[in-house]
Amino acid sequence: MGPDPSWMFDFAGTVIPIFLVVMIGIVAVSAGRGLLQWSRNNSSPMLTIPACIISKRYEIKQQASQEEGGSSRASTLYYLTYEAESGTRMEFKVEGSEYGMSAEGDRGLLTYQGTRYYGFQRYPHYSTAE
Repeated sequence: MGPDPSWMFDFAGTVIPIFLVVMIGIVAVSAGRGLLQWSRNNSSPMLTIPACIISKRYEIKQQASQEEGGSSRASTLYYLTYEAESGTRMEFKVEGSEYGMSAEGDRGLLTYQGTRYYGFQRYPHYSTAE
């Protein structure tokens, strides 16, 4: 006679649909969170406030290729943390060129809307050393 082949139909009929529903749910929740953040940013006012850069950091992300060659690709994300005069701290992702031109302690005007970063205009700094 042989083994009972009905287990394969049970697997295909229950486990695979449950897996697909879970995967679709994860994608839907992720998309929903992104849309919610986008909506919150749009409804927030654009603010320009005096602020100071208090911290710089970067994150290196490396992606390994699945091919036999074993090549990999790395990308760097740059972040600046600002502190408003009220003491509120905010961290924004910035471009590498802006990160390189920034220093902890720089003061200026920070422009943002919700979690969207629009820029930082430094106050002129003049040396008093003679």
